[in-house]
Amino acid sequence: MIESRLAFKAHVTLGDMVVIGQSAHGFRRVVPITGGTFEGPRARGRVMPTGADFQFVRPDGVLELEARYALETHDGVPIAVVNRGIRRAPAEVSERLSRGEIVPPPEYYFRTCAQFEAPNGSDYDWVNAALFVGVAERLPNAAVVAFYEVL
Repeated sequence: MIESRLAFKAHVTLGDMVVIGQSAHGFRRVVPITGGTFEGPRARGRVMPTGADFQFVRPDGVLELEARYALETHDGVPIAVVNRGIRRAPAEVSERLSRGEIVPPPEYYFRTCAQFEAPNGSDYDWVNAALFVGVAERLPNAAVVAFYEVL
């Protein structure tokens, strides 16, 4: 049995999508990360306007993503983030998400696996030695991810 606990929830704001187009992996696109906030029982602060979410839609319609960005805690500690995941949905739901509609999360599967990197010796170096699973939701100009520490 796997147990987890909520570390924090991030509201990551997104810029305009850059479409690369069809590639060897699928339909490639890049979404800039423009900011946001995070808050929870283990940490809080802001999402720094750095990085991007590198995505491709596979031939089977599944979206694979790798988001690389940085957080800054309320007390000024930077934390690097690499968050990889998948989103799958029926074609009709994927089309609604692509049009920027708000779609209730139960209508699609959006999960991630995140690694965080904080400075050694900081109050947040606990993230360096833990695994995190994210449960995500896509909004028109943002992604909301609840990060759970796997115990």
